[in-house]
Amino acid sequence: MKTSFKMVAMLLGIGIFPVCAHAQKKVVIEDEEPNSIMFVSRDKAGDEIIRIMNDRSQMRFHDPNAPRFLLTDQKGKFALGIGGYVRATAEYDFGGIVDDVDFYPALIPQRGSGNFAKNQFQMDITTSTLFLKLVGRTKHLGDFVVYTAGNFRGDGKTFELQNAYAQFLGFTIGYSYGSFMDLSALPATIDFAGPNGSAFYRTTQLSYMCDKLKNWKFGVAMEMPSVDGTTNSDVSISTQRMPDFAASAQYNWNSNSHIKLGAIVRSMTYSSNVHDKAFSTTGFGLQASTTFNVTKKWQVFGQLNYGKGIGSYLNDLSNLNVDIVPDPDNEGKMQVLPMLGWYAGLQYNICPNVFVSGTYSLSRLYSENNYPSTNPEAYRKGQYFVANAFWNVTSNMQVGVEYLRGWRTDFSSSTRHANRLNMLVQYSF
Repeated sequence: MKTSFKMVAMLLGIGIFPVCAHAQKKVVIEDEEPNSIMFVSRDKAGDEIIRIMNDRSQMRFHDPNAPRFLLTDQKGKFALGIGGYVRATAEYDFGGIVDDVDFYPALIPQRGSGNFAKNQFQMDITTSTLFLKLVGRTKHLGDFVVYTAGNFRGDGKTFELQNAYAQFLGFTIGYSYGSFMDLSALPATIDFAGPNGSAFYRTTQLSYMCDKLKNWKFGVAMEMPSVDGTTNSDVSISTQRMPDFAASAQYNWNSNSHIKLGAIVRSMTYSSNVHDKAFSTTGFGLQASTTFNVTKKWQVFGQLNYGKGIGSYLNDLSNLNVDIVPDPDNEGKMQVLPMLGWYAGLQYNICPNVFVSGTYSLSRLYSENNYPSTNPEAYRKGQYFVANAFWNVTSNMQVGVEYLRGWRTDFSSSTRHANRLNMLVQYSF
């Protein structure tokens, strides 16, 4: 017992001494929540560290807030943040189900699938997230960020990497959200997937963003190719020969309002067993997105995506392997199909801690060259509607309730639908 007491006293002494020794250089900043403290330097470098740490310009609604715990060096030029959240949801499907914990209209079971259930209850905590964020401000690299994050959506609910990248001088190197996206234009949802017509994906990349011009941002990116296609005995997909290339331009007129235009081009390689040769076909995507405040209480969100061979990038279509598909009119060849996705949403801020929102979204796959000649039950169109309410109980705790309705229409014109009620409790740290 005496030994334990001595050890505790020694550890306390070690922890307190550096704080006292550098009291003239440090200040404790407290927020409204008890025990929420950060040690930062008094000088400008410390203020810059906090600014970089709090930056959410390239994050979506589901990403964690600034970390609760910070470690800084003595000069206040670098800081390591540790944070995340525990996120628990309860879901009840009725009048039809979606065969996934996320709400994808594409996954409403087909007739003849053997699943005749019209109701379903699920609970999920796998989106709970942990992250590390190292930030700094250096003479040669400017604002420097290294960020890693993951949740528990790996096989068997194991930990799975979601982000791992470094940012400096406008460059991003690593694994993160793709450039053919607009994170801040995505509406708030409990559903972790979000609108079915939105562009959403992660990829390994080398990208560059220039924000030197007032109100403007320009971006270019080279991304790791990943092709999800439908194959048969005549064709296969394996090796890719070219990266994907993306570009964007964004105009901001205040901190909550912007319009963004984006484009992506991709070359997709496949092998033909009929011709004993590898072929490539080109896909492309065009995007326009926006978010803006009508008044202090009303916020608008919207996005339009159109292209060929961009199924991997669109929420609903990413489940269907339609980047490239067999060409029924050309044996041993594959083709890219036209596709469309869009959404429009509105958010009303009742008070600083409570808001409600609603969004409608549509995803559409078009036919070419008699596709799909052998499967009239193939997906043609999906619709998604969501209405929700969120309450930030404290700066760290959020609760919400949500209603979702989805429709899936096949090329045979048959339509199936599903409804879901979501409830959320989330605590950030």
